[in-house]
Amino acid sequence: MIDYKKYDRAIIVTGDSDFSCLVKYLYDQKKLLKLIVPNKHKYSLFLKKTAKEKIDNLTNLEEKLSFNQKKGPTT
Repeated sequence: MIDYKKYDRAIIVTGDSDFSCLVKYLYDQKKLLKLIVPNKHKYSLFLKKTAKEKIDNLTNLEEKLSFNQKKGPTT
């Protein structure tokens, strides 16, 4: 939180309730862009209640983040 004023939004990747205070603080301050949980079926209920509509999971992002090499013309 030392650099709090140096950024507009934060992306937190966790499913652990140890970070629920941080997530709640960032959410309340309108600094939480996204909470990404590694496992959409198993993550903290505290995070679910805190981050609400900001939650996404790695499965949803896999397609967006994966590298798809375009096939060139075959010879």
